[in-house]
Amino acid sequence: MSEQDLQALETRRDVAAWRLALARRVESPVMQLGIIVLILLNAVVLGLETSAVWRTRWGSWLEAIDQLCLTVFVIEVGLKMVAYRGAFWRNGWNGFDAVVIGIALVPEAGAWAVLRSLRVLRVLRLLTVLPQLRRVVAAFLHAIPGLLGVIAVMAIFYYTAGVLATTLFSPTHPQWFGSLGRSLYTLFQIMTLESWSMGIVRPVMESHPWAWAFFVPFIVIATFTILNLFIGIIVSTMQEMAALDSRAASAGAGQLTEILDRLEADLRDLRQRLGVAGQAAAVVRRGADGPASPTGGP
Repeated sequence: MSEQDLQALETRRDVAAWRLALARRVESPVMQLGIIVLILLNAVVLGLETSAVWRTRWGSWLEAIDQLCLTVFVIEVGLKMVAYRGAFWRNGWNGFDAVVIGIALVPEAGAWAVLRSLRVLRVLRLLTVLPQLRRVVAAFLHAIPGLLGVIAVMAIFYYTAGVLATTLFSPTHPQWFGSLGRSLYTLFQIMTLESWSMGIVRPVMESHPWAWAFFVPFIVIATFTILNLFIGIIVSTMQEMAALDSRAASAGAGQLTEILDRLEADLRDLRQRLGVAGQAAAVVRRGADGPASPTGGP
């Protein structure tokens, strides 16, 4: 093995050690706590910027704090990209962070100016920093396939009730049931139990005393049954995810741990290869110096 190969191995070893140290530093509890504090501070600043009084008095300071937080976020994401390289994008939370930070970097003028209002999405980075919030979001996403069946049942029931309500009540109450769209909106209001009795149902019952026979079953099925199915599926999924997380934690799993372990393995491999290469180079050097002179008498 040549000197160039030895230097290449040493360089790879140093780079691997540096990336490993950088990854541990970026993911350290102190660093994560600092990011959480900055996210909360940035959330307060974005809220204060919506007030004309605060913008008039402290607009320059609010802008400076916002830019400072954004700079720190960009540096943090950049350091993660350097440390993890291609593995950075295999983590969906990292991709979410990169998109949210990228939106805040769009120009303030031109066609992209409207995206500047989306910089408030930086507050959602709390979902990626706090493990408890990540588990809630992961549970909700994991529950979506199970919710599709409930959504289909609810859509069929809701559409049927909308057509029936339009047919029954549109002649006397067109402001609520004059068209299918109005009926669906009114039924949605009733489903949320917002002013459904005194605001809608009782006025309808003045013209149709039997209307309770339609609205009461609708509320029981739509509000107390179907919506509770949503809640039940999400809660069940959260319990399953919590059990999976506990098993993964006990087994030492986790994407970050796997990445760090892979870096450590690469570093050990480079060290071993460097040691073998050094021994081979020493043998080659001794051979190049020629055989040792014989000693002793004839």
